[in-house]
Amino acid sequence: MLNAIQAMWTPGPTELIIILVIAVLIFGRRLPEIARGMGKSITEFKKGIKDTEDDVRDAIDESDRAAEQQAKKAGTQPKKEQESQEPQDT
Repeated sequence: MLNAIQAMWTPGPTELIIILVIAVLIFGRRLPEIARGMGKSITEFKKGIKDTEDDVRDAIDESDRAAEQQAKKAGTQPKKEQESQEPQDT
């Protein structure tokens, strides 16, 4: 039953060509401009994601450095190192 529903709602090659022809008739000369604008939008979106990832990584690294400095001042080891040096039960 599920395959019948999917097949019913999936456009085939003929339908896609008809949709493309209608899009060209409606948008005409503006179609390349629209595609160019969408390409620029996608590029800006990817830049934003990359910048956000870089900011998060920088914040994590800065937090780790601050924790290590505080641990050195207190004369103890950072939590990550303490956990790795404890014997593990197997």
